[in-house]
Amino acid sequence: MKERLTDIEIQLMHHENTIQQLNEVVTRQQFAIDELQADLRRLVQQIRSSHPSDIRAPEEEEPPPHY
Repeated sequence: MKERLTDIEIQLMHHENTIQQLNEVVTRQQFAIDELQADLRRLVQQIRSSHPSDIRAPEEEEPPPHY
């Protein structure tokens, strides 16, 4: 019985260690995802500012030549 209890305690320690390692991996991945999302937002903003839209505002439109 004591040997069985020791085996269960060893398994529990291994499981706790595995859970801790997985938690660290998930935490690093979330940090990387957050950085990538921030980079993507900056790139989108940079692209939008360097290539303005070709569509003019209505007040900037010139009247057609027949007016």
